Amino acid sequence: MHLIRTLALRRASVANDRSTQSNEKLPLHEVPMLTVHHSVAYFVLGVTLVSAVWGGIAYFRPGASGGLLAHLLTLSQTLLVAQVGLGLLLLSDDRRAPEELHYAYGTFALLAVLAPWFYAPKEPRRRLLWFSVATLIACALAVRAYTTA
Repeated sequence: MHLIRTLALRRASVANDRSTQSNEKLPLHEVPMLTVHHSVAYFVLGVTLVSAVWGGIAYFRPGASGGLLAHLLTLSQTLLVAQVGLGLLLLSDDRRAPEELHYAYGTFALLAVLAPWFYAPKEPRRRLLWFSVATLIACALAVRAYTTA
């Protein structure tokens, strides 16, 4: 009985140490990575929403698309790849999200934005619609990933 009580007290002490460590300053190399991951999340949400809405408008109003829209859609994909990469770096440093669904939503957002490269038709207007809808789905999944972080 004494052993169980000692182990319970030790476990409580370790948990208390971890909670007090989270209030203290983190080592310099840990703070920027998490901050960058959070900052890129805001860019992902903004760029995916703007490019998806603009792509939808361009589909229904011919002539509204241009090179900037293509660059925005590409930027959305690049930001999502970077965000997943930063998340993997945090994961490799044993910095875990509170909910495991965070990883699923992030992965599905990346897969959603990359899927049109394999399945979109060759006709340019329909291809634009595929990329725009996929980016909108990725935006919704990124919102869910953000809320589970």
